[in-house]
Amino acid sequence: GVGDHVAVVGQQWFDHLQDARVPHCCLRQRPAIEHLVAELGPVAAITMIVEMPELGSMDGKQAASLAGLAPITRESGKWKGKSRIGGGRRSLRRALYMPALVAIRHNAQLGQVYTTLCSAGKPAKLAITAVMRKLLLLANALIRDGRKWTETAP
Repeated sequence: GVGDHVAVVGQQWFDHLQDARVPHCCLRQRPAIEHLVAELGPVAAITMIVEMPELGSMDGKQAASLAGLAPITRESGKWKGKSRIGGGRRSLRRALYMPALVAIRHNAQLGQVYTTLCSAGKPAKLAITAVMRKLLLLANALIRDGRKWTETAP
């Protein structure tokens, strides 16, 4: 099926990058990455590896800020504007968008995050961005701790 095909393509990408000796030796040191390929899809996982070799070596706030997924509050004196995201690595943000949509539908915990934010009156785009950030923080934690992806948090 499609899932088997995605797993094969992900493994091919993983093997290719290992053979190509990707800078920072990021693949050999990180056993959780091949599981990210299976869960996020090959394009998003490989983009995360290539665009953010620092993954696993920083805390969540730093990772979100580097990817441009941290909220930037616009304030001046008594005036308060809307918070926005920006800066960071745009290609990484773009690569996380579709996996976030898939995770909202197929991952119970991430779908709950989206539903909770939407039912609290937040815009759908904000809720999707929150799921993108959660995916990034999850990948960072998995790589940092050398764990595999599981459906429920340990």
